[in-house]
Amino acid sequence: MKSYWLIGPLIFAVGFFIGTEFKNTYNSQEKSFANALRPSVTQMASFGLGQNDTSVLMLNLLKFKDRAVYEDGRETNLSGRQAYSIYRDEVINHLEKVGAEPVIAGSINGLIIGEIDELWDVAAIVRYPSKQAMLKMIMDKEYLESEKHRAAGLEGQLNIEVTEGFFGAEDD
Repeated sequence: MKSYWLIGPLIFAVGFFIGTEFKNTYNSQEKSFANALRPSVTQMASFGLGQNDTSVLMLNLLKFKDRAVYEDGRETNLSGRQAYSIYRDEVINHLEKVGAEPVIAGSINGLIIGEIDELWDVAAIVRYPSKQAMLKMIMDKEYLESEKHRAAGLEGQLNIEVTEGFFGAEDD
C-alpha cells in the first residue's frame, strides 16, 4: 500500500522529462514569421493565379506602431491605432464598392495553443466576393488615399487567404 504514493511523483517525473524533451525538440525547429505592410511580388502573383471566381476570406493579424508615421513626412500626434482607425472607417466604403464585407474583428487577448514571441493587436476577417474584387479595391485611387492611414498606423501584419468552409470540409 505504501508504494502507491510513488506512482504520482513517478508519472510527474516521466511527464516532465518527456515534455521537456518535446519542448526542446519543438523549439529547435526554426519557425518564423515576418509582419509586412504590403505583399511581395511573388505573393501577389500567387494570389492572382489561384481560383478567382469564388469568395475568399482574408484573415488580417494587425500589429500597430506606438506612434503613427506617415510616408509623406506629415507631422502627427496620432497613435498607430488611431491612424489605422481612420483607415478602418474609410475602408468600409471601399469594401462596399466591390461587394466585400467585414465579418468580424476584435482585439487579441492571449494565446491558448502554440507559442509566439509577441502577439498581434487585432484580428479581423473580411469576405470578398472574389480575388478580382479585392484586387480592384486595392488598385483604386480613392482606396490608395485611405491606405496611407493604414501604412502610417501599422508596424506590419499577416494577411492570410482562407477558403470558406467548415473545418476543411469544403473539399468533401
